[in-house]
Amino acid sequence: MKYTDKEKIHMGLVYYPSCPEIMDEQLKYIQKVNDYNNTRTNQAKKRAKMLKKMFAELGDDCYIEPPFHANFGGKNVHFGKGVYANFNLTLVDDTHIYVGDYVMFAPNVTVATAAHPIFPELREKAYQYNIPVKIGRNCWIGANSVILPGVTIGENTVIGAGSVVTKDIPANVVAYGNPCRVVREIGERDKIYYYKDRKLADCGLDGE
Repeated sequence: MKYTDKEKIHMGLVYYPSCPEIMDEQLKYIQKVNDYNNTRTNQAKKRAKMLKKMFAELGDDCYIEPPFHANFGGKNVHFGKGVYANFNLTLVDDTHIYVGDYVMFAPNVTVATAAHPIFPELREKAYQYNIPVKIGRNCWIGANSVILPGVTIGENTVIGAGSVVTKDIPANVVAYGNPCRVVREIGERDKIYYYKDRKLADCGLDGE
C-alpha cells in the first residue's frame, strides 16, 4: 500500500517533510509559537490559554517559560498536569511526545521525535522519520539534556544535566551521561538527604 508523505508522519516511515501539504500546515503552528514567545511575564493567564489551544493535550497548572520552540507548535504534544518547563525547551514534535504529570524540564532541554536515515543519499534529499517519545510521571530532566527519538523514561526518574538519552531508562533511577546510563536507584537515603550530606530535616521537611 502506498502512503502520502503526510500519512507517513505518524507511522515511523521515511518521508519527505518539505512537501507543500506538510509545510503549509506546519507554518501555521510555528506562528502560534512565535505569538506565545512574544507574551509578557505578567500575562500568565494568556499564556495558559494559548498553550491549551496549541497542544494536543494539556493538563491543569502547566507552565512553559519562554522562549519555547516546537516544530509543530505543540500539535503533537501531550502534557499531564503540573508540568513545568524552564526556558529554551525544544520539542521536535513531528510526531507524538507524551509527558506525565509533574514532570520538570530544566533549561535548554531538547526532546526530539524526528531523525534522518544514515544513508547519505537520502539525507541529502532531506528525508526523515519520526518515532514517539514518552516521559513518565514526576520525572526531572536536567539542564542541556537531549532525549532522542523512540525513548521511554520511567516515572520518578531523574536525568542528570547534559545527558544524551539514546535508550529507554527505567523508573525510579538516577541516570546521566553521554550516552545516558543508570547510575543508581532512588532509595531510602533520598528521603533523608537532598544534596550530598545536607538533610531535608534541616529544612523542616522529610521524604515521608
